[in-house]
Amino acid sequence: MRILVGGVGNVFFSDDGFGSAVARRLLAVGGLPAAVDVVDVGVRGMHLAYQVLEGYEVLLVADTTRGGGPPGSLYLLEHDLTDAGALASFDPHGMEPDAVLDLVGALARAVGTHELRRVLVLGCEPADLGAGMGLTPAVADAVDAAVEAVPRIVAHLLDDRPFTPAASGIRTDTGAAR
Repeated sequence: MRILVGGVGNVFFSDDGFGSAVARRLLAVGGLPAAVDVVDVGVRGMHLAYQVLEGYEVLLVADTTRGGGPPGSLYLLEHDLTDAGALASFDPHGMEPDAVLDLVGALARAVGTHELRRVLVLGCEPADLGAGMGLTPAVADAVDAAVEAVPRIVAHLLDDRPFTPAASGIRTDTGAAR
């Protein structure tokens, strides 16, 4: 099984840079199994969608997610690929995370070279998404927790053990990743 970990977000909007910070830290730390690739996607949602077509079966996206918890709360959610929208609604200039996830599922089905089995979102509750560089303290601390969580999540997936987001120990009471 091949797994792609993608950090998503805009570093020019404070805590929206969470996903990119997680990806950069994972790349610096290393140590993930050979079947796992990490990429800092930033705002290039199309790049992420097309990279998945290189044969990945699982996509783990790190991004900001509003779930109602205090800033820095982590959430692990699973995106429902069966509910993906049609390519007709695709807008390359408005690639919000849910649109990218829908596009990933639609492209994987359309190409048919492999099957994207799962899309997980490791989300962080932001404190500030306004213009500005740098993460707020709570979200910066959450980067450390996310970097520690990714290898645990990956191990469950690679071992093909039954795994649900709730089994990760990360808060999952926010509903679907939409």
